[in-house]
Amino acid sequence: MKFLDQVKIFIKAGDGGSGSPSFRREKFIEFGGPDGGDGGKGGSIILKSERNLNTLIDFRYQQHFKSERGSDGKGKNQTGRGGKNLYLNVPVGTQVFEEDNKTLIFDFKKESEEFVVAVGGRGGFGNTRFKSSTNRAPKKFTKGTKGEEFWIWLQLKTIADIGIIGLPNAGKSSLLAAITSARPKIANYKFTTLNPNLGVAVYDDKEVTLADIPGIIEGAHEGIGLGIKFLKHIERCKSLLHLIDITEEDLKKSYTQVRKELKNYSKDMLKKDELVVLNKTDLLEDKEVKKIKNDFLKKHKVNLITLSTFDKKSISKIKSKLIKYVS
Repeated sequence: MKFLDQVKIFIKAGDGGSGSPSFRREKFIEFGGPDGGDGGKGGSIILKSERNLNTLIDFRYQQHFKSERGSDGKGKNQTGRGGKNLYLNVPVGTQVFEEDNKTLIFDFKKESEEFVVAVGGRGGFGNTRFKSSTNRAPKKFTKGTKGEEFWIWLQLKTIADIGIIGLPNAGKSSLLAAITSARPKIANYKFTTLNPNLGVAVYDDKEVTLADIPGIIEGAHEGIGLGIKFLKHIERCKSLLHLIDITEEDLKKSYTQVRKELKNYSKDMLKKDELVVLNKTDLLEDKEVKKIKNDFLKKHKVNLITLSTFDKKSISKIKSKLIKYVS
């Protein structure tokens, strides 16, 4: 499935139906009074958050949405049928902005939330409404009001318990595939991951949602590489899993470079709980892994574990660790 995390759409709620100017006309009733019914209300446009969606791609091919108009009123005091509401499903994590793409209207943080983004027009009054003691046969009626219409922006910010960060080719997608049922693209070259991937890990009947975003390189906060486009997808994550390739020549540089980009994007990123994982330990001897781990801890006071995605014990160990970060 293609990924799209920002889209501009036009929405038009249904207009209200017009009232009826009808008069009662029946056999043997020469002077029937007014019996025009009111018009029906126009349908509204409602956004609803859906857990099983993780992209806004459906809105790429259709940008204009219009709900149903209310029916006109009829004689015999029949009120027009109200227009049907139009429901548009969006992923959890979608933010709704005005046309300026800066003014936030609504933020979907939970599943099955609903937000009426455009209200349908009111139905007009039939002539029965204007009957009085001084005006027994009013011809006056009103038309329905217009439904709201405008452009809005939809922006998706992934919601996950833990965001997996690191340099390109650190093994983030392999880790996600190993501990969840997600099947991201995996290959031995940089920027295999071009879009955020979500997965759910289960341990002791507890669930934790993880988001794997494309690798962060120097200058990412300024848009270099895949840059700022995807840094926003870890803003909502409660914790961060910082994955580092243990075979890198300079682990300190690898670690601080990613941290620097997070800080330059938003200082709040550094306030999140962080678990550092030295990955690909299967490529080194146990003694060397232990030495590298100890040297790293001397330089950085962090929560640190080592991992090989090919080792089942390592996978169970990291699952149990991750659960503690969200419980």
